[in-house]
Amino acid sequence: SAGFFAYFFRDPERAIPSEPGVIVSPADGLVIRVDEVAENEFLKTPARYVAIFMNVFDVHVNRSPVAGTVTEMRHRAGEYKAASRPDAASRNEQQALVLEDAAGRRVLVVQIAGLLARRIIPMVKPGHNLARGERLGLICFGSRVDLYLPGDSQIEVKTGDRVKAGSSIIGRWHEFPPQT
Repeated sequence: SAGFFAYFFRDPERAIPSEPGVIVSPADGLVIRVDEVAENEFLKTPARYVAIFMNVFDVHVNRSPVAGTVTEMRHRAGEYKAASRPDAASRNEQQALVLEDAAGRRVLVVQIAGLLARRIIPMVKPGHNLARGERLGLICFGSRVDLYLPGDSQIEVKTGDRVKAGSSIIGRWHEFPPQT
């Protein structure tokens, strides 16, 4: 049992992409949804949305998708339904975190507790400056992270892709086209 906990709470180093304008995955896992939505609670704007499901075998340390300052954090108590369910975002316990980068672009990361995950552990507070790929929190035992980006961002992943926190590029700011 101690071996399982050591495996579950592992926190490997990651090679963080240095390319300007890229947005990295906040979580290890499987992309279960990519969409355009109206994010009316925090960003209050149309947004690009990526949902990443973490199974119990994924690393559960979450990382900052961009370099920026934590401007807002909000914990919401809730249920512990399967995190892969579409309604998990509205019903389950969650920790929402807003980051603002140097250009004033705002990003929302929502850590959502799942069926087994009964604990979300933040590693940052409002006012904390994060580098791209820096650790921001941990969710215990299978869960989900939802990422909301400005509506003009380019998304470079699709449903079914596997991503790694801090190292997989999942998008980029519109003014930074892919380098060839």
